[in-house]
Amino acid sequence: MKILVTGAGGFIGGYLVKDLLKQGHEVISADIKKTEDWYQVFKKSENYVADMRLRDNAYNLTKGVDRIYNLACNMGGMGFIENNKALCMENVLIQTHLMMAARDNRVKEVLYSSTACVYPAAIQSEVKDESSQALKESDVFPANPDDGYGWEKLFSELITHYFSEDFHIDSRVCRYHNVYGPNGTWKGGREKAPAAICRKVAEAVISGNHEIEIWGDGEQTRSFMYIDDCITGMSLMWDKGDSRPLNLGSDEMVSINELVDIAEDIAGVKLKRRYKLDAPQGVRGRNSDNTMIKSVLDWSPNIPLRSGLEITYEWIFDQVSNDQ
Repeated sequence: MKILVTGAGGFIGGYLVKDLLKQGHEVISADIKKTEDWYQVFKKSENYVADMRLRDNAYNLTKGVDRIYNLACNMGGMGFIENNKALCMENVLIQTHLMMAARDNRVKEVLYSSTACVYPAAIQSEVKDESSQALKESDVFPANPDDGYGWEKLFSELITHYFSEDFHIDSRVCRYHNVYGPNGTWKGGREKAPAAICRKVAEAVISGNHEIEIWGDGEQTRSFMYIDDCITGMSLMWDKGDSRPLNLGSDEMVSINELVDIAEDIAGVKLKRRYKLDAPQGVRGRNSDNTMIKSVLDWSPNIPLRSGLEITYEWIFDQVSNDQ
């Protein structure tokens, strides 16, 4: 199968390309960044530097393609998306142009990478227990997603749905819940919470300054999915899934304070915590309800947070050490 992966130079994209090549597929990789800035580059893939917001790039790169994975997105952690709403909204151009190209170039299959940020903020405004905090796929309407980024993702989900329905394109939609692991963004403001916490703990260990700054009061809750589970889930969606959006995330919910506890324990250190209460924090509580994915795929993400974070911390510790 000939497959186009957009956002191939990013965190999830790099792992996806690796997996597809291993399966024996012919892969076209595209990313807006220079290839030297890609997290993983594979010689067996056709690699292109391309801005996927541009219509011509979408049409040119989808010629002769059987399947598209669209992971291209200008985004980052909470600090980035809360302060770059217009940039996030530009991402609607990517999926719009790719679905137009899929229609006109007769691409059979499209997978769109969405996010848990499409869920209404009102039902995530309190910290609750693990089960009552969990977000079901049907909770997305009536819509009131995260400002900027969440609206862009929900709009792109609808673009995918309507083009698939009207032009008979087989589609999948993954709503990722906080994917983490090595070979991803770990500094600079676009990193997610696990990478940020691992970096801060590593910096404290290396510098000997045993303090850590935590955004908010640390009681906000999330679930975090290790990258291997993410890639497995995306593959299974083609084997067993259908066009309905699916949560793709762990249902092991922790507070940010508990995330710091785990990172400290892995590093063998105890840090003094300083809480920055005016920092971007996002919603108060979020977890993935995995009832539907278990029903549809007979599987759900299962790598424990501790196991994934051990691998991630070791990699980030090395990056911090080399960056000194």
